Amino acid sequence: MKIYTKTGDDATTSLFTGARVSKHHIRIESYGTLDELNSWLGLIRDQEIDTHSQEILIKIQEKLFTVGAILATEPKKENRLKIPKINKDDIGLLEKEIDAMNEKLPTMTHFILPGGHSTVSYCHIARTVCRRGERMISILNEKEPLPEAVLAYINRLSDFLFVLARKLSAQLKANEIKWIPEKLD
Repeated sequence: MKIYTKTGDDATTSLFTGARVSKHHIRIESYGTLDELNSWLGLIRDQEIDTHSQEILIKIQEKLFTVGAILATEPKKENRLKIPKINKDDIGLLEKEIDAMNEKLPTMTHFILPGGHSTVSYCHIARTVCRRGERMISILNEKEPLPEAVLAYINRLSDFLFVLARKLSAQLKANEIKWIPEKLD
């Protein structure tokens, strides 16, 4: 099987159902952004981080493929998708992980400037890509409603990535720089 099909040479691509849409269609922007996010998560996983975080990131990467498949399928044709859906347990796993990490971190009193270590920066980049994906999915949802769990999962994932950045800052002994606004005279 060849990797190139030439079917996209006219600036269109196929959805899971076979329907053709423009390459800038909001569905494509949505799952394309999640594909970008998945690549960033792979980069984070490839860093020298704890095994548990690596294992959770693999689970998240797998769920992002599920979300991508959901986004690549027209709602009228959802029955063609023969994969597990995103559900409350998936969201619950993220919440459980967030809570476990937060228990071991100092309380936040200010916003934190992204950075401190390249691994931490990768988490912040992934978080912002996740937020962009969430905005794209929100636009799509206004036009063609999506399962609520999809939106909740992506929202929770950005929170997870923020807390993961803080956890890795602590593990790597990176300095968290607080954003303290200048006082106006």
